[in-house]
Amino acid sequence: MIGRPNVGKSTLFNRLTGTRDALVADYPGLTRDRLHGFTDPRLPPAIVIDTGGLVETGDEMAGLMRRQVELAVEEADVVIMLTDFQAGVVAEDRYVAGLARRSGKPVVVAVNKTEGRAADHAVAEFFELGLEAPVAISASHGDGVRELFETALAKTPVESSLTGEFPVEGRAAIAVVGRPNVGKSTLINRLLRAERVLTRDEPGTTRDAIRIPLEIGGETYTLIDTAGIRRQARVSDAIEKFSVAKSLQAVEEADAVIVLLDAREGVTEQDASLIGLILQRGRALTLGINKWDGLSEGQRKRAMESVARTLPFLDFAEVNPVSALHGSNVLDVFRAAVRAAAAAQAELPTQELNRVLETIVTTHPPPMVRRHRIRLTYAHQGGRRPPLIVIHGNQTELLPDSYRRYLVNRFRQAFRLVGTPIRIELRTGRNPYAGRRNVLTARQVRKRDRQRRHRRR
Repeated sequence: MIGRPNVGKSTLFNRLTGTRDALVADYPGLTRDRLHGFTDPRLPPAIVIDTGGLVETGDEMAGLMRRQVELAVEEADVVIMLTDFQAGVVAEDRYVAGLARRSGKPVVVAVNKTEGRAADHAVAEFFELGLEAPVAISASHGDGVRELFETALAKTPVESSLTGEFPVEGRAAIAVVGRPNVGKSTLINRLLRAERVLTRDEPGTTRDAIRIPLEIGGETYTLIDTAGIRRQARVSDAIEKFSVAKSLQAVEEADAVIVLLDAREGVTEQDASLIGLILQRGRALTLGINKWDGLSEGQRKRAMESVARTLPFLDFAEVNPVSALHGSNVLDVFRAAVRAAAAAQAELPTQELNRVLETIVTTHPPPMVRRHRIRLTYAHQGGRRPPLIVIHGNQTELLPDSYRRYLVNRFRQAFRLVGTPIRIELRTGRNPYAGRRNVLTARQVRKRDRQRRHRRR
C-alpha cells in the first residue's frame, strides 16, 4: 500500500491484518519503515505491506522513506494506492500515481474516508490520476475494504505466492530493544544482509515495531525491530509514547530479547530500568554491547566491567561485544538469544527436578526456623516462558530470599538454563501428587536409587 502521508494506509493495514501492529494517529509521516503482516484469517491468505507517506522533496529522511516504498513496490505483486476523498486529488497524489505507473505492477486506487457517501460520487474526481477505476472505502469503518482486497487479489499473477499456502511463522520471535540510537536497526539489517529498516544517525528514526522473517541454518525466526525506549519522564511527544508502547508490546510477545547497549557510554540508568522491565515480564534475554569497533583495550575492559558492576543480577545472561556497523559477532548475539528462547521453553521432567532438589537439600539444607528445619519435599514444573518450578514442603513461607536464590542457581546449573529468568513458587501443605502413579517424591527417589545400587552389588 502506498500513498502520500496521512491518507490512512496504516489504518487499512490494521483492518486487513486484524491487528494493531501499525501505529495510527492523525499525524503525517508517522510510518517510516515498511511493515509486513499476514491477512486476517477471515480473508484469503496474503501478505500486506504498509509503507511510509511519499512526498516529493529533497529532505534526507523523505529520501530514505521513499527508498523503503520503492523496495515494497518491488516486493509486491499488486500495488494499492490510497487517496483521501476529503482532500481530493492533490499534487502529491499525482506524484505517487507516477511512481506506481512506472513500477509496471498492477495498481488499484482506493479512495479512503468515503463513509456516508455514494461510491460513484466519491470516486469521480480520482479518475484524473489515469489509473484504473478507483474503489471507495472507509478504512476506519471497514466499508468497501473486502471489495478492495478482492479487486487487488484478482490482479495478482497466477504464479504469485499471494494465492498459495499461508506463510508459517518463525520458530522463535527475537526482539531487539535499547535506548534510542544504539544501533538496533543497523543490527537487524546486518543480520538480514539487506537495508530492510531505516537507519540514520538520529534518535527516533524507528517508530513502529517491525516484524521481519529471518532464516538461518534452515530454521525460520521472526526479528522485531523496536523504537528506542527512554525514561518515561523524558517521553513527552505523543508519537514517541505510541512508539514506546509498541516496543513494550514487542517485549511481551517475544520469546527472547536482545538488549543492545552502547559500549562508549556503558550501562546507563535507562539501560538498567529497561532490563528490569524485561525481567519483570519474565522474558529471556541476552546482552549485545554495540559499537565495539574502534575502542582501545582499556575502553573495552571498562565497558565489560561496567556491565558486571551495574548488572550483577544478570549473571545468567550471555554478553556479546558486537559491531552492528561492521558485522562483527552479530551472529553470536543472535544465537545467544535463540539459546535463551529455547531455555525459556524448556521442559523439566518431574523426576529430574526431584533428583536435583534432593541433591540440593542434602548438600545444603534449608535453615532452621523456630527449632524446626524447613523441609522441601517435592518439586514439579508449573509453567514455561519463563520456567516456573513449584516446590512443596512445610514452613516454605519462612524460607529466606538468599536460599531462594540458591535454589534458582542450582536448578539453572543442573538444567543449563542460560539466558532466562527462573521463578520459584513455594507451597506449604501436603504433596498434591501423592498417590498418583508414575510420580515419585524425593523420598521415593532416594529409596528407588538405594534399591538399584543394592541390586547391582
